[in-house]
Amino acid sequence: MAASATATAGSIPAAPAHAEDRMDPRKLIAFFAMVLGMFMSILDIQIVSASLAEIQAGLSAGSDEIGWVQTSYLIAEVIMIPLSGTLARIISTRYLFAISAAGFTMASALAATATNIDQMIVYRAIQGFIGGGMIPSVFAAAFTIFPPSKRSIVSPIIGLIATLAPTIGPTVGGYLSHAFSWHWLFLVNIIPGIVVTIVTWNFIDFDKPELSLFKKFDWWGLVSMGVFLGALEYVLEEGNSNDWFNDSAIAIAAVASGAAAIVFFYRAFTVDFPVVDLKAFANRNFSFGSVFSFVMGIGLYGLTYIYPVYLGRIRGYDSLMIGETMFVSGLAMFFTAPIAGRLSTKMDLRLMMVIGFVSFAAGTYIMMHLTADWDFYELFIPQILRGFGLMMCMVPINNIALGTMPPSRIRGASGLFNLTRNLGGAVGLAVINTVLTNRQDVHYERLRENMDWGNPAAIDQMNNMTANFNSYGIDGASVAIKQMVGLATEQAVILSFSDVFLILTVLFLAMILGVAMIKKPAPQGGGGGGGGH
Repeated sequence: MAASATATAGSIPAAPAHAEDRMDPRKLIAFFAMVLGMFMSILDIQIVSASLAEIQAGLSAGSDEIGWVQTSYLIAEVIMIPLSGTLARIISTRYLFAISAAGFTMASALAATATNIDQMIVYRAIQGFIGGGMIPSVFAAAFTIFPPSKRSIVSPIIGLIATLAPTIGPTVGGYLSHAFSWHWLFLVNIIPGIVVTIVTWNFIDFDKPELSLFKKFDWWGLVSMGVFLGALEYVLEEGNSNDWFNDSAIAIAAVASGAAAIVFFYRAFTVDFPVVDLKAFANRNFSFGSVFSFVMGIGLYGLTYIYPVYLGRIRGYDSLMIGETMFVSGLAMFFTAPIAGRLSTKMDLRLMMVIGFVSFAAGTYIMMHLTADWDFYELFIPQILRGFGLMMCMVPINNIALGTMPPSRIRGASGLFNLTRNLGGAVGLAVINTVLTNRQDVHYERLRENMDWGNPAAIDQMNNMTANFNSYGIDGASVAIKQMVGLATEQAVILSFSDVFLILTVLFLAMILGVAMIKKPAPQGGGGGGGGH
């Protein structure tokens, strides 16, 4: 950041410190409207996750189809996020954000009117694609319109929204579908969407369109990027449930993604105006920040997925109870955000990240000792550690990755940075699902080996259960065997959860080594010139 300030000092007259720190109210209003738009877009990734059963019943969809309500949104969004930087340059942030907000609102209304699963998938894809344009724009605006001295306030806000929205998504979705109906998962976006559209249209004036760039737009690059990212997301989302490459559709998608990736990267480095500017990765801190963002995506989306699976399958919770239990992480993030913002002005950002990674790893380490009896109170401390760790990491990661980028690169870099978090989530979910499936089978086989006639404890348990069921006039032996199989299966599932938490613990502790490899970032709170307004 100091480097960019020095670079711009020669061309911009030195402003008085108080003028530098004074914020234009119009820009503040525009920024907070953009933050609300980003919140809606990220929330909608997870808002349906706790309510898929209600949507499935409402649309008479098959169990193999309903997952596409989430997958179609993710695939479309992951294509738009890196593209948004280029679109913002061509048509300006104002047009891009206002059009995205309006389109997202209309697609939400359409999703609420869907009468079959095909309509819902199409509307969710439109919603994800258009909504994806709102996410990177907020990160870019935060580092473009605010002076460095204000980043200790702004960075925690966008960090909080980026992590809080997917975390409370199942809570909000569970409450809405429980209290009203699944239609409200989408109707809830309409009034805020209209407000965001009107405010951003009237108040954003950060940049001007460069319509001449449209003539140089790389259409082949866009198509190849869409196939590369869309097919990759499909493989990651559907791979585990369809037995990976034994399924022909997964194999075809993997080949298509690989071929499209070659075309995309070739064009990104050879054409005059590539659809995504990959030169941002030449900045070492941005590259490391993107790796950290990828890992944060694994932790953020992975745990937002695995907690409800445990609470639903093992504890038998409904969507509302799951939401109430998971709300602890959201509260921890909310209360940590201002602390993280204040610390970012006083502490080495690398030390903040170490604290965050250790906190996250401590939470997953505790979860390695999971049993079938764990409830709200046992999950309380791990969730607080997770929420605290996420915020302590996100604020410095945002500042390290984007704080040193020159203003001309910030829009493209912001799209890439957000893409890494989403791809991290997709890879994390694919790995977690695969580990859960494979390790459950391994643990079940081991448990079954010990439940034989040579094990006195197993025989005593069988005899007691058989006698108990016989006393009710039931065929005790056959029911007892079924019960024992059920117990072994449940225990195998819990042991596979423990394996996932072990992997996450090791991953986050390994990130501490990565922190040691980045250059010491400049402190965030100093005055300094080059905010790039």
